[in-house]
Amino acid sequence: MMRFIRIVALLPLAGLFIHCNSSKLSNPPEQQFRIGASTVGIQSVATHLNVPWQIAWGPDQQIWYTEQSGNISKVNPENGKTKRLLTVPDVFRDRTSGLLGMTLHPDMKAHPYVFINYTGYSKEKNKVSKVVRYTYNELKDTLLNPVVFLEYPAWSSHFGSRIVIAPDGMVMISTGDGAQDGNAQNIKSPNGKVLRYNLEGKIPVDNPVKGNAVWAWGLRNPQGLVYANGKLYCSDHGDATDDEVNLIRKGANYGWPFIEGFVDTEKEKPFAKDAIVIAPLRSWTPTIAPAGMAYYSSDKIPELKGSLLLTTLKGNSLHSLTLNTTGTGITKELNYFEKTFGRLRSVCVSPAGDVYVATSNRDWNPNAAPAKNDDRIIRIYRLDAKHANPTAKSAVIVHKSTAVLNKGALLYTNYCASCHKEDGKGIENAFPALLKSPVVAGDKNQLMHTVLNGKNAMPKFSFIEDNDLAVLLSYVRKQFGPGADAVSAADIKSAKK
Repeated sequence: MMRFIRIVALLPLAGLFIHCNSSKLSNPPEQQFRIGASTVGIQSVATHLNVPWQIAWGPDQQIWYTEQSGNISKVNPENGKTKRLLTVPDVFRDRTSGLLGMTLHPDMKAHPYVFINYTGYSKEKNKVSKVVRYTYNELKDTLLNPVVFLEYPAWSSHFGSRIVIAPDGMVMISTGDGAQDGNAQNIKSPNGKVLRYNLEGKIPVDNPVKGNAVWAWGLRNPQGLVYANGKLYCSDHGDATDDEVNLIRKGANYGWPFIEGFVDTEKEKPFAKDAIVIAPLRSWTPTIAPAGMAYYSSDKIPELKGSLLLTTLKGNSLHSLTLNTTGTGITKELNYFEKTFGRLRSVCVSPAGDVYVATSNRDWNPNAAPAKNDDRIIRIYRLDAKHANPTAKSAVIVHKSTAVLNKGALLYTNYCASCHKEDGKGIENAFPALLKSPVVAGDKNQLMHTVLNGKNAMPKFSFIEDNDLAVLLSYVRKQFGPGADAVSAADIKSAKK
């Protein structure tokens, strides 16, 4: 009897160590979609995660992943069993900070290194971003011997934080500007850059500036970094406009904060005249919040071959960006699974050609209520014809056209909802509520001034055409400030004077 009581008492503790995915994965798939002529299955490989930030294919044929809370784990994609490898002891998590990027050396036998990027504290108790190199002990199946590879200033946001190993064996690190605009153009600052080190943390002699880790600069918040056919590509968050995908070149300047996207405004031209600035391969306005990237070279899903795969947060989708034969341009873009899985933070591709994406629906800025099994790592894999459903819907999701949607609602979704939310309630201590706000419901001149000039973390929206901005603000006042009068294009024009 005593033994039975002990076993029962231990059962809740067992749940802490045996992940919810310890059973066999579902078969048939949870959903099916068409990508061109290919039918793909959707399968949740891991669920109930604490905001997975990076997923990577490991040498043991498992998916290694970081969680923002500080855990490094791996999951067997065949049976869903997970194993905790390490809990990083000094992670500081607040909003976008925490345990973020990770990369595994492509030759773990010769170089059993795992690099991670996270927010923690310096010896002086200052908030910093750290890149730490761990050594993987295969026998013990754990990470040991942490070596602080790099430590640099961290502020409140814009951490960047992706890491990749270059074909020449160097370590490439993307860093955000820390929401301090001046960092991106300051070569002496490691923030707002792509940095380059060797495996031991030393600066290579062939870097652009002797004794300096900076490889490229002028970036804002680069959350995607991937090599494809020897070329390095990076995704970068814009401010109110121009999210970007860039081809990263040695010693190149990407313009932030003086240039956003292409040089297409009078304000940007003087800086471009005096500095050589590299234009993006692609930019997006309205913004999509681009995050992790991978390159698809497999024949398994032929429609994706030769494409950069880009996860998006605000966009809630997986973009396929087909590269030209030289890798210097994008010839085609398709947007898959929009609003199907929610926010997508990371992506990786297995040697077999399966695509894995990680959701980010329980982070600090969710689009809506997370699903019960969020956050997840999801497998997207091609089905044999005998298992394919001929009525499966396309992965290119067709939503209501702009002609059907109320234009004000569409503009609000594109420019405002990711922060202030569809219901206008915002996020406490982050984004103020619009619902019944005095700024929204009161004197429209105050609202126009705020939107045109920005306030605190809110960027300027003066780039929106007067007519569209009038429609947008009229919608906001009607939805969230009952009884408030409309805003006209003439009002906007007058407010700009």
